[in-house]
Amino acid sequence: MTGMDARDTELKKELNATLQARRELGDEYESALVDSFMEKVDQRIDGAVERRMRRQLAEQQMVAARGGRSPKPTDSFGERFGFGIVTLVVAIPLSAIGGGIANLSGLLVTWIGIVGVNVVQAARTNPGLFRGWRRKSGKSEDRWED
Repeated sequence: MTGMDARDTELKKELNATLQARRELGDEYESALVDSFMEKVDQRIDGAVERRMRRQLAEQQMVAARGGRSPKPTDSFGERFGFGIVTLVVAIPLSAIGGGIANLSGLLVTWIGIVGVNVVQAARTNPGLFRGWRRKSGKSEDRWED
């Protein structure tokens, strides 16, 4: 079992424990339980961001030591795929929480945030992805320009 799988299993256990505690304690403790679970998710995200920042700093130091030559791109397909999987795994409890607390509006806000995070990640890993997309006009049919 890899480190990512172990952390996913740990987070899943935490979610199950939070849901079980919610069933046992009732509605009056829901906010505190959600806050506690979200703090654990935030800590996990913070740890991932910190590891990524340390890796990028080390890569920048290596580039500077090489005299400005940059290494190959750091965002492989596996990293992008992993980010998408982690996003979906985290989306499940967030959807349940958002939908449970604020019904449809909470669910919509949750998914707008999830989509927003993925769009930002896509734009960061593919800098030219959204550049140059504009509608061509003055022709018989509208089409998108790449």
